[in-house]
Amino acid sequence: MNPVEQFELEREERIRTYPEIDDLVSAAQQFNLVSNREKYSYNFSWMGRPIIQYPQDMIAMQELIWRIKPDIIVETGIAHGGSLIYYASILELIGKGRVIGVDIDIREHNRLEIEAHPMYKRITMYQGSSIDDNVVSKVKAIVKPTDVVIVLLDSNHTHEHVFQELLKYHEMVSVGSYLVVFDTIIENMPKGMYDRPWDVGNNAMTAVFEFLKNNKNFEIDYQIDNKLLISVAPKGYLKRIN
Repeated sequence: MNPVEQFELEREERIRTYPEIDDLVSAAQQFNLVSNREKYSYNFSWMGRPIIQYPQDMIAMQELIWRIKPDIIVETGIAHGGSLIYYASILELIGKGRVIGVDIDIREHNRLEIEAHPMYKRITMYQGSSIDDNVVSKVKAIVKPTDVVIVLLDSNHTHEHVFQELLKYHEMVSVGSYLVVFDTIIENMPKGMYDRPWDVGNNAMTAVFEFLKNNKNFEIDYQIDNKLLISVAPKGYLKRIN
């Protein structure tokens, strides 16, 4: 049984046991559809920087970071830097850790704002493609063998790009920690909704499924899916189990 079939069986069992859950799931699915179409995630900021994330995913990440207490968080895709600052602020509360951000184009005005932020003391940024071996080597050079590491993929969302990220970064993730792939929601949206290279059948979720076919060290954490309901990363919270 593949992960999708397992998820659907578990969902059907929940609905049989608690019929009212189906209303909540249906409402969440409708919200996911409309909110993605209307770019709802662009409404939010963290400590003064646009974060371009759903509050539900932000809370899920806070729970993971606080529980795992990583030494390193690697994030591909920087944009305005809000998520880098968000993760750095949680590490600041924990009292340790560094966030490594990678982006193919760090806009100068964004770089200046990030570097001027109080949380920059816990941030390192590299400009370049996240799948460029030279960039990957720079990231790996910071990560020590004993470090607890979380990896977050949120850059180019095409199948091939995300699949290459998964291949190049998954070994950095500590056992018991997470590799989180954002924007898997694209697979659940109407075809042609995005004016970008990615679409239904060519996106982060399809890359996750291909990756999991041959990598048994990770599994989808469906408990997070079931809890969030509203998320840009359905089936994208991958826990390393071996």
